[in-house]
Amino acid sequence: MTREGKMNTHKTAARIFGVLFLISFLAYGTGSALISSIVNAPDILSNVYASTTLIVVAAILMGVVHTVTNIGLPVVLRPVLKPRNETLYFGYLSAAIVATVSLLVGVIFLLLLLPLSDAITRSGSAVTGQAETIAILLREANYYSYQIGMAIWSLGGLMFCSILYQYKLIPRLMSVWGVVGYTVFLSGCILAIFGLDFGLIHTAPGALFEIFLSLWLIVKGFNPSAFVSESDKTDINERDKETEISLSRA
Repeated sequence: MTREGKMNTHKTAARIFGVLFLISFLAYGTGSALISSIVNAPDILSNVYASTTLIVVAAILMGVVHTVTNIGLPVVLRPVLKPRNETLYFGYLSAAIVATVSLLVGVIFLLLLLPLSDAITRSGSAVTGQAETIAILLREANYYSYQIGMAIWSLGGLMFCSILYQYKLIPRLMSVWGVVGYTVFLSGCILAIFGLDFGLIHTAPGALFEIFLSLWLIVKGFNPSAFVSESDKTDINERDKETEISLSRA
């Protein structure tokens, strides 16, 4: 592939990554906000039964749109990241897959509220107390699935930012921002599992970095100078090989 072709490939990958990142972020955020307003109310099952369509829409956003786009992120950047650091790239890919599966399991826990609310509504109020307890357990199971998933996602984000920093694919100050954001996010998720949930305090730095990075890659792409040296080395190697072949023939 020519130098210009490689640059176009990397620029396209950056833009697709940025768009997918925004879609993934908005899909899960919107779905989570819709469901939270329902399952965090005192009478969970009554709210769930009255909001079945809304929950299904939210589950599609979180369980389908988010899952596809989130796993697609490292896949799209394969031609950019893998040649530079294969170990960190596969670590990032693996973390993205495991984290996304964990979040998907959390969505399934929430979807189980639908048949539970339907069964309780049809059977009357004889076992309402036990059913509400089960509903709370399903809600909490989703919470812990989310925290575990985002902790793993943060580990993958640290590997991702390490590659960005090491090879100057974006301004290094942005990469440092990402490392700090994901470190705070990881710490916050672990603390939340132990009952210390700081909410936006531990999510904001990483979330803002992801939004800014997405917009940056859509508008500017990766740092062109990060690929110039690679192209120059390739050209030099090709010229050296041609020289050796000419000398051997002579």
